Amino acid sequence: MLKNSLVALALASFATVLLACSGAEVGEPCETEGAADECVEEAICGKPSDTAAEPECLKVCTQDTDCAASESCNGVTGTSTKACRIK
Repeated sequence: MLKNSLVALALASFATVLLACSGAEVGEPCETEGAADECVEEAICGKPSDTAAEPECLKVCTQDTDCAASESCNGVTGTSTKACRIK
């Protein structure tokens, strides 16, 4: 019984670490503008528009064609990285 409890605890801990390390998806909230480690690969934390109150994970880009038609490829505050932001 104790062995089963320990195995369950280990699996739950592993799952928690895995989820914490995966990062937020594009469009999900994040904490720190310019932080790439809070988001999935190829995304960065930034405000989706100049009027947005809270940052979210944005798709990293190099040119406007990397973004949706309603977005443009612009700089993220505090970084040299560009991301798709609302026009």
